[in-house]
Amino acid sequence: MTAGQPGGRGPLVYLVAAVAGCLVGLVGGSFRWCLVRADELRGSLVVASERLGGPGWLVPVALTAVGAAVACAIARRVPLAAGSGIQDVEAVWRGEREPRPLWLLPAKFAGGLIAMGSGLILGREGPTVHMGAAIGAAAGRRTRMGPGDITLLHTSLAGAGLAVAFTAPLSGVLFVCEEVTRRVRPRLVLLTLIGTATAVGCSQLVVGDRPVFRVPDTAAPPLLLLPVFLLFGVATGALGAGYNRLVIGALACCDRTTRVGPVARAALIGAVVGLLLGIDPLLAGGGDQLSGRLLAGDVPVVPVLAGYLVVRFLAGPLSYAAGTPGGLFAPLLALGALWGALVHGVALPLLPHDGSGAASFAVVGMAALFTAAVRAPVTGIALVVEMTGATSLLVPLLTACFAATLTADRMGSAPVYDSLRLRMLDRP
Repeated sequence: MTAGQPGGRGPLVYLVAAVAGCLVGLVGGSFRWCLVRADELRGSLVVASERLGGPGWLVPVALTAVGAAVACAIARRVPLAAGSGIQDVEAVWRGEREPRPLWLLPAKFAGGLIAMGSGLILGREGPTVHMGAAIGAAAGRRTRMGPGDITLLHTSLAGAGLAVAFTAPLSGVLFVCEEVTRRVRPRLVLLTLIGTATAVGCSQLVVGDRPVFRVPDTAAPPLLLLPVFLLFGVATGALGAGYNRLVIGALACCDRTTRVGPVARAALIGAVVGLLLGIDPLLAGGGDQLSGRLLAGDVPVVPVLAGYLVVRFLAGPLSYAAGTPGGLFAPLLALGALWGALVHGVALPLLPHDGSGAASFAVVGMAALFTAAVRAPVTGIALVVEMTGATSLLVPLLTACFAATLTADRMGSAPVYDSLRLRMLDRP
């Protein structure tokens, strides 16, 4: 029985999806809540270390090094717990892997919390998607669904996990159709709809219902700027292709470093990121705080933006190569916001003042870079709009994401999760 075939349990599978969605919402919402508390604790430790003076700079270095080592050790105890997990969800849909057991949950939850809470540049969405998929598959097994319906529940609840990670229900549905399965199947869509609805509803009991970012009302840019956003999309496509190559290259480089064990290697990577954390907390972490500042109009000068961009462009793939649980979406969105604000700052003398603020370019940059790396433009646009509420920027978003997708394709850059999935399947 293939993933697209019904499993023979009729309407019961929708009830199972709804109930499992509630669990995904509570687990994913709790994960987000814990990450916020961990970020606050990390920030307090960094402030305290600054007051110590002298050897105080070693505190963030030790914090992130130990966190990365512990998270890596946890991930190594459970197969495929390291990394994002989205590539594993895609492999299960294609029949290349079996759904993960429920033991994945504590490894992803604890490992992801420790890795991201210590400051590694990783995203919460990967673990949440993977945990949602594992809950969906476990629910199917416990209710004795057929193999086809178990796979459908696994895939649909993965979409619910993404929706919970960003409070973006529509994006969860689009993610399943555009990125995971790359097709629209009515039964799968219905399962994703009900699972996502209950998941987001329950997660709001834990984290509230506010959008992730508060963006001031933004006027629609004038039509004469559309060629600018088209060129911006082309440049962003090239940047995304480079980022994908760097992610895969960092993983390959770590594979070749056989003289250092995985846990020790993770500690070394953590120490590097911890040093960045001590220099400036915005250089480390998932990037929500940085994105929020840029979208709110708190934009540094161009040289500072360029420095943030370069450091996070290099340190993000390095963090992913540490082998801890953690995703790529959130760091990509922060990098896209930086890129957009930087391009706006450089091009400011040539731009009209009406409807062409830094926040507009930051929003478009988030979606365009996501699209260039993941190659899911509709999901990227919906995700950014749901996170920011910037519906006035839909036309620039469409324009830039079209150009970014086409450019990355023309450069021969494979979608990042295709590359990660193939790499995963090639490993013993």
